[in-house]
Amino acid sequence: MKKFLVNIWAYDHHAKFEVLAEDNALSIEQSILDKLGEKSIKWESTGMFSDTPKRITYEEVINDARPIHYKTVLGVKVATGTPEGGQI
Repeated sequence: MKKFLVNIWAYDHHAKFEVLAEDNALSIEQSILDKLGEKSIKWESTGMFSDTPKRITYEEVINDARPIHYKTVLGVKVATGTPEGGQI
């Protein structure tokens, strides 16, 4: 099981919470639905309604003190994690 940070933006509200799931889409989706079913999520108003699509994002939570490495791809700076083999 891995820990994932979930962000949901929908209908002028935002929620941010963590779930434990296997590293596959079906498991993450089920964990998100279970968390929503608990009704323990604190929803906050964003203060502005937008026509942008509603979205859910998630990322794995890694408690690692090593610095994040970046590289430029097509003029955009992106995080690439740690170097090959985890050595700095």
